[in-house]
Amino acid sequence: MKSQSLIRQSSFAVQTTGRGTYDVSRDIAQIVEESGIEIGMCHVFVQHTSASLIICENADPSVRRDLESFMARTVQDGASYFEHTAEGPDDMSAHIRTILTTNTISVPVCQGTLGLGTWQGIYLWEHRTHDHRRRLVVTVQGAEKS
Repeated sequence: MKSQSLIRQSSFAVQTTGRGTYDVSRDIAQIVEESGIEIGMCHVFVQHTSASLIICENADPSVRRDLESFMARTVQDGASYFEHTAEGPDDMSAHIRTILTTNTISVPVCQGTLGLGTWQGIYLWEHRTHDHRRRLVVTVQGAEKS
């Protein structure tokens, strides 16, 4: 029997409490599993310009803390040369952090599940210092179980 190509799309929100990383792996994995797609690709997009997505080590949280420390030294809040400060000193730095990382991630779907490695997780990286509600769109495309 020939498998049928499918596209499924869902979205969900993540409530952040300020700057830091938020594990969204389980939410995305659930969407993939519910899609019925056996083999294909999962594409995740965050609909904001001051938050990003990363695939990162999931076993040791110090990795993500070190990333935050690195980014804080690289892109400083309230730098005097920033013109765009409409929403505070973290406004332009948050936009730069997003551009330096990414707002999309693609992960293969293998045997109906996310094809992440053992120590990989998908994280929303909030770049603003205050809480925000971030929306993610997940598109799963591929062949269903035959």
